[in-house]
Amino acid sequence: MQRYSEKVITAEQAARLVKPGHNIFVGTACATPRTILAALEQLPKPPPDVCIYHFLTTGAYEGHRLGTKTQYYHRAFFVGTDIKPFIQAGSADYVPIRLTEVPRLLKNRRLNIDIAFAQVSTPDTNGYVSLGISVDITMAMLRHAKTVVAEINPNMPRTHGDTFVHTSDLTYLVPVDAPLQTYTHSFDDKLASQIAKYIAGVIEDGSTLQIGLGRIPNEALKYLGDRQDLGIHSDLITNGIVNLVQNGVITGAAKTIYPKKIVTSYCIGDDALYRLVDNNPLFHFLPIEEVCNPVVIAANHKMVSVTQAFAVDLTGQTSIDQFNGEFYGGVSTQLDFIRGTSRAPDGKPIICMASTTDDGETSRIRPLLSAGEGVGITRADVHYVITEYGIAYLFGKSIQERTLALAEIAHPKFRPWLIEEGKRLGYVAAKQRVVHVGHYQIEEERSLTLKGGRMALIRPARASDARALQNLFHRLTPEDVYTRFFSRLRSLSFEDAQNLCNVDHVSDMAFVAVIGPREHETIVGSSCYFIDQASNVAETAFIIDPNWQSVGLGGALQNRMKEYALARGLRGFVAEILASNDKMLRLAKSASSNVRIEREEDTCRVTMLF
Repeated sequence: MQRYSEKVITAEQAARLVKPGHNIFVGTACATPRTILAALEQLPKPPPDVCIYHFLTTGAYEGHRLGTKTQYYHRAFFVGTDIKPFIQAGSADYVPIRLTEVPRLLKNRRLNIDIAFAQVSTPDTNGYVSLGISVDITMAMLRHAKTVVAEINPNMPRTHGDTFVHTSDLTYLVPVDAPLQTYTHSFDDKLASQIAKYIAGVIEDGSTLQIGLGRIPNEALKYLGDRQDLGIHSDLITNGIVNLVQNGVITGAAKTIYPKKIVTSYCIGDDALYRLVDNNPLFHFLPIEEVCNPVVIAANHKMVSVTQAFAVDLTGQTSIDQFNGEFYGGVSTQLDFIRGTSRAPDGKPIICMASTTDDGETSRIRPLLSAGEGVGITRADVHYVITEYGIAYLFGKSIQERTLALAEIAHPKFRPWLIEEGKRLGYVAAKQRVVHVGHYQIEEERSLTLKGGRMALIRPARASDARALQNLFHRLTPEDVYTRFFSRLRSLSFEDAQNLCNVDHVSDMAFVAVIGPREHETIVGSSCYFIDQASNVAETAFIIDPNWQSVGLGGALQNRMKEYALARGLRGFVAEILASNDKMLRLAKSASSNVRIEREEDTCRVTMLF
């Protein structure tokens, strides 16, 4: 600091650099230059018509000596909890923009910054400081501002990547020695945990992750401890990655670009995270426009992005920065990651949210978005939607399929209303009904290997499986149709398809065997049972794709149903089978050691007691 003594000023002197009409930028999140910002707010005669631009200010005006007041007008690219009161009071405005476009505004001089205030590390022996935990849009601001003033804080980590600025490019230096602002997602939220488990369930070994702001995406990191070789390519990193890095879960070894590097633009966390990134070449910090370029994102194989939303309508339109007329959050980088991830090989763009508002009185899945809820993500861009009640996959699906899929992951008390509204809007058939009122039972899924090494997944059936079951029906041979339905059917009606998949999962149950990824499943087998309450015995039925017969799939479906039925106290199964159907008779006999067969003309009634 002695070498640059001519540039050293106090925070109060830095504040007095601001003149009437100036546009000011202050750095981001936990790296916001709080000492200078406090001095600016405490000027006895603040200069008029000053506008402060910023992304996140994470607690700078909340729980700080500044209180919750400001003497200036703010233009925020993100509405956090400390800026929301300013917007409500009319002393701030929200700028809905993708952060990757901010550097372009600066380059084209559509946004002119007179003074940029940032917080950086101490200079090294070559005179370079590091932007540390906040590169994001700060680097672009420093490169285009007329005057650059940096708080020099020895507590700021030195991070690797495009984070360095030479002191010759800094107009003034303000020495400070203050702990960095910390922020953690500390809560015990069963609802968020249930959503997080569903999210974790679709993340495979070798995936590269983007985990955005929000408690639910960060909660998902807790359930990835058994994965291997995960990577990170994310605008933001938080404390959720610390244990995963230390335990060897996040290695980046399977990453396509920047292998064995954690690529990010800024971080929000506590001292454990700051110690981890300090002078650690594992981490590669880059400006926001480089990290969040959709072309770069799409180059990552198995890319997974997780975005928390406020509301979604039955067609998939999603609100991410406005709820019930109030702005909160921001567009940020979410569109870039949604679109980049969707184009990545095996990419999975995920939108998550609670099914209702915190009081449980309003569904966040709506027939139509409400007035005051802007569309942040279009229906054409939506792939996965996850709530505490399950997973809906919408991309490439029709309006009817979307409506059914989203109604199934809504809160049970709102499902009948959503279906009725879907009928009124012409989204679903008038005969559509609601039966299942629980959450999707992901714990009941079973992966299996059949004869010849064939792989399939047996999962609980959903109402939205009706069309896929109709497709399965049309792959059956005429003989298969007759042995299954005792009739020469030429089609499977919508009502009949619903009977095979739209069940309550309590007194009746249905499973399907699927192949292929969740995004494009094919049903190759179906089984269901329907309980006779008087006898506590369930009647069973099966459909098996001709190309999947004689490989053990029928037995696997029967065993899965038996396992489910035994856990619920059923006494056994009963089935009506053609006497000539040797395969199904053998299957029924294998269900139990206590089997009774009663023949009536050309059919057999087979009772299998457990």
